[in-house]
Amino acid sequence: MRLLVVEDHLDLLEAMIEILSDEFVVDSATDGEEGLFLALQNIYDAIILDVMLPGMDGFEIVQRIRKEEIATPVLFLTAKDSLEDRVKGLDFGGDDYLVKPFQAPELKARIRALLRRSGGFTTKQTIRYRGIELFGKEKDVIVDGHPIKVTAKQYELLEYLIHNKGMILTKEQIYDRVWGFDSDTTIAIVEVFIHHLRKKLEPFGYHTDIKTVRGVGYMLTDQ
Repeated sequence: MRLLVVEDHLDLLEAMIEILSDEFVVDSATDGEEGLFLALQNIYDAIILDVMLPGMDGFEIVQRIRKEEIATPVLFLTAKDSLEDRVKGLDFGGDDYLVKPFQAPELKARIRALLRRSGGFTTKQTIRYRGIELFGKEKDVIVDGHPIKVTAKQYELLEYLIHNKGMILTKEQIYDRVWGFDSDTTIAIVEVFIHHLRKKLEPFGYHTDIKTVRGVGYMLTDQ
């Protein structure tokens, strides 16, 4: 799984990277503009975001990414232990709040809790890709007006591909998002499910939209 940590205190940033790197791939930024750029350009499973940053504060960053419909869970870090800041952070789109100073086990526990709550990428919204419609509440898939039967994991896989159409997703990213880092399966399951999903889309001609990027992963073409 991949995290983004935005923190301007270098000692704390390096400490968090060291703490988290044994479980996650960690990208980092030391100011608001760089943090926003990374959050908009990459796919993260969670973002750890300091409130007080040079250039652009954490509140503005989370507002900007939510405006772009990026639902990545956000954990705010702050030295301020005021109710007003906590409420403001959550109202602006944050998911949790951790007050400095904190201990490494609590940081990890908060991140795990965020990931458990966010689960896969499944939402209750209806999303569309060409002639494919996904109905999040019912977990139904309609292709060119015809319902097709999919398993829960096939639904999550297709939804994740659609949400990230035009982007190359590694097998590791797909596995972590759909099955979770604590799954008992292996990463080989990704290739099997891609094969099954293509088979279900083949009668409608959409199977070729799921491209294999050799040695990396897969991409749903951005039609």
